[in-house]
Amino acid sequence: MKIYLPEKVKYIINKIYENNYEAYIVGGCVRDVLLGLEPNDYDITTSATPKVILDIFKDFKCIKTGIVHGTVSVIIDGDIYEITTYRIEGEYKDHRRPDVVDFTNKLEEDLKRRDFTINAMAYNETEGLIDIFGGLQDIEAKMIRCVGDPEERFGEDALRIMRAIRFSAQLGYEIHEDTEAAIRKLAPTLQKISAERIQVELTKLLISPHPDTLRDAYDMGVTKVILPEFDAMMETPQKHKHHKYNVGEHTLHALIEIAPEKDLRYAILLHDIGKPETLTVDEDGTTHFHGHPAVGEEMARRILRRLRFDNDTVAVVTRLVRYHDYGNDVIPDLRIVRRAVNKIGEDIFPLLFPVRQADILAQSDYLRAEKLENLELWKKLYEEMLEKKQCVSLKTLAVTGRDLIAMGMKPGRELGDMLQKLLELVLEHPEQNTREQLLEKAGELAAGKE
Repeated sequence: MKIYLPEKVKYIINKIYENNYEAYIVGGCVRDVLLGLEPNDYDITTSATPKVILDIFKDFKCIKTGIVHGTVSVIIDGDIYEITTYRIEGEYKDHRRPDVVDFTNKLEEDLKRRDFTINAMAYNETEGLIDIFGGLQDIEAKMIRCVGDPEERFGEDALRIMRAIRFSAQLGYEIHEDTEAAIRKLAPTLQKISAERIQVELTKLLISPHPDTLRDAYDMGVTKVILPEFDAMMETPQKHKHHKYNVGEHTLHALIEIAPEKDLRYAILLHDIGKPETLTVDEDGTTHFHGHPAVGEEMARRILRRLRFDNDTVAVVTRLVRYHDYGNDVIPDLRIVRRAVNKIGEDIFPLLFPVRQADILAQSDYLRAEKLENLELWKKLYEEMLEKKQCVSLKTLAVTGRDLIAMGMKPGRELGDMLQKLLELVLEHPEQNTREQLLEKAGELAAGKE
């Protein structure tokens, strides 16, 4: 089997061979090439020790950041290539990292420590494909299978549990029954993994082609550890003419209906997170969730903070959760749209359209056409508002605080109140958003004429 290698990668491998050591590309890059994908990067494994690698590439800039674990990064023409010595890892007492790392000169020993068969292949142009554990066979079978004993692999690093589910979501592969059994048994060990690492894998799962693989994570007891609020959704019924799934299943179907963008997928994941806490049931068995967007907003904030998301992500996603069903029962006009944009925010308002659409498409057929028609009207009016450049915030108001100060107003609360009054005027009458009209109005208001 012949695999294309970039020239710089071939150069590195050949240079190591010239010094009588082995070198191969390894892991995810081999898998991706076999799948017909372009690798994000090329990892290289070698029998040479870090000290030897530093000597071989002494004419290049080298980074020793990972040298304790056997990794040296070599920079060639601005590109960074990680070169790692064959390793044997010791016991993982904390289910996160090995207590010791020893180097070896045997490729097989290095491949043995890797997580899944599809990630345990190596290649160079001299030896061809090295596939000791049946990775190519599992690619053909579309199977995620641990290398060796799955309980040992997950016991070494519990995050591999998340990685198995994530790869299943990204590739559309099944998880082998033995690997699945180990996941079910060892899912509680994910408690030992940092929130930051959980976040990375959960995000990759959510933006994958199969975000509904989260259902498997639930079935195997994984979300019970990393996102117990999702389990509550999966166990909350929706007996209502607008819905045909329980809250969790509705969410999973909505995830499929929205673009694979991080903020959008998290907004959909969490848009109904407040429903279990707001559930009420009528005498006839009909379920209601009054106030769930506001409750969901606060729950989403806690969850995102717990997962160590940045402030920008938290701000965007929580607001989308808060307003995800805003305007569903309103027939809009331009005035209503302007006020909605002012209330919700210019930055996230257009993001509500795909969120609302995904939400509708995951509901029952009841009034679906009417709901989508109403959403299209909102979109059309929003685009018209943009085209007419109508003011919806202080940012686009035709006067500023400096203008009001120049006409004699003093800085402070009253000035701020005046700007808000002028904005209110413009929201109702956008044609009055001119400097002359607003200054005249400000003068009238200041003089107590209105």
